[in-house]
Amino acid sequence: MKIAILKETKPFERRVALSPEVCKQLIQAGFTCAIEKNAGISSFFEDASYEAVGAQVALDKSVLLSDADTVVKVNPLTTEEVSFMKKGAVSLSFMYAAANPELIAASVKQGISAFSVDAIPRISRAQKMDALSSQANLAGYKSVIIGAYHLGKIFPLLMTAAGTIKPAKVVIMGAGVAGLQAIATAKRLGAVVEVSDIRPETKEQVESLGGKFIEVKGDESIKIEGGYVKGVSEDFLKKQQEVIARHISEADLVITTALIPGKKAPLLVPEEVVKSMKLGSVIVDMAVEQGGNCACSEYGQTVVKHGVTIVGEPNIPSLLPLNASELYAKNMATFLLHLATKDGFKWEMAEEITKGSLIVHEGKAVHASVM
Repeated sequence: MKIAILKETKPFERRVALSPEVCKQLIQAGFTCAIEKNAGISSFFEDASYEAVGAQVALDKSVLLSDADTVVKVNPLTTEEVSFMKKGAVSLSFMYAAANPELIAASVKQGISAFSVDAIPRISRAQKMDALSSQANLAGYKSVIIGAYHLGKIFPLLMTAAGTIKPAKVVIMGAGVAGLQAIATAKRLGAVVEVSDIRPETKEQVESLGGKFIEVKGDESIKIEGGYVKGVSEDFLKKQQEVIARHISEADLVITTALIPGKKAPLLVPEEVVKSMKLGSVIVDMAVEQGGNCACSEYGQTVVKHGVTIVGEPNIPSLLPLNASELYAKNMATFLLHLATKDGFKWEMAEEITKGSLIVHEGKAVHASVM
């Protein structure tokens, strides 16, 4: 089986789908790997590193795609990239299928099959394939570092001959993978950490990391599927905002992580709440790519509004391209080796991971989210 690794073209993207180490493992397993020229350079992997393990470096993307049996990428393929693929070939990437109807239509038209990494079921035996979690883990860590960089004070309690410096107060909204790593990182740096999440079952996890849980009583409008929040009412969001507004107004750093798959990110920090925050405080809006949790966030920009620095970094894992690419590559290799051998895909259509992540099969949309 011939695997093609594409160079990412999306703005703010520095990752690559497969590392030289993982290419080596796949080649040893009988696969053939070819990578687009300079695809790994932003992740600090030179073309020579791929050639050293037996991968080929391709100068022409269209030739690379037309010759590949499987195409791997971090971000969704473009419709042009799909048009170069041969009929019956397979793509593996983040697709966010429900939000990309043009990509689904192009895949159907081209007669290819497409797996979406973000649709892999959250089950125990798929943990090593869970790229959403591996990337969110890094993003949670980096969000705290970004916040610390922009904050004009230190995180820990510091007692000096000149006086005592109080610890910084960090409020984290969302206790998923990114939020939990943010809690752990902020605590390691010495901050006082408060956390809000609409799932009451996260309280124990928050407290185990040393955070204080801000409780907001839930209601029947909250829908949880596979560990993700799938829906919540406007009334509940309003109630949540009211409860945490006081905590935010007292915070030095606020990190927002709330996402609803396939939908616009919920608004958690209205402009009025930003106005109530302390002069010099910081917000890191990790949901800015899906519309943002903060009303004052700007995509790809760091702005100061009402005396508050608001960071709208859209692709935080990409700020750690070496580690992010290494982890994503391992996720992809595990996923690919589950689905296929060197001789081709198994197409075990009833198998849970295959069924959950296969969006298009041989030119036919088969996933519930796109049918």
